[in-house]
Amino acid sequence: MATLAAQKIAKSISLPPLPYPEDALAPVISARTLSFHHGKHHKAYVDKVNELIQGTDLEGQSLEKIVMASAGKSDKTELFNDAAQAWNHDFYWHSLKPKGGGKPGAALAEKINAAFGSHDAFKKQFTDTAVKQFGSGWAWLVADGHSLKIIKTSNAELPLTKGLAPLLAIDVWEHAYYLDYQNKRPDYVAAVIDKLLNWEFAAQNLARA
Repeated sequence: MATLAAQKIAKSISLPPLPYPEDALAPVISARTLSFHHGKHHKAYVDKVNELIQGTDLEGQSLEKIVMASAGKSDKTELFNDAAQAWNHDFYWHSLKPKGGGKPGAALAEKINAAFGSHDAFKKQFTDTAVKQFGSGWAWLVADGHSLKIIKTSNAELPLTKGLAPLLAIDVWEHAYYLDYQNKRPDYVAAVIDKLLNWEFAAQNLARA
């Protein structure tokens, strides 16, 4: 029989490990930033979700189900914010990879050209969207049916609740870049797009959309 501690762990949300070493994204994103961002900020969201779902019918559910069950409900605003931020961060880590950037494979490149006109036009729109997000939030490349679009969301909001399939995300909360770039968000965004975007992850998400 499982111990009480094991049962509790099975019902809780876990902090997923980074898909690469903490220093793997340097110099674009430093090991110090990743250590704080993942080990402090992301962990805090996960810990709060576990605290809020304990003893409720959401205990033991997937993070995505918790997000969808709490979205738009005034009595679950705190849970939604923490669950969505936990989900967003895991997606963001996978949206990046060491020696990333460049251009996507042929199938995704065709979709990007159809939606934005060219890869350069896509980069400009993604950059502008991320830079111009007022305050904290996210920039996303999403699939909307058979077409692609770029959107921004404030705070913890995410494409899932809008019926959109996320392909890539850029975190523009200050804690994502301030240790490395201070107030120069445009420099952070440009470096991420040019050197870290994980196009293989985007293609996998498109195939599932």
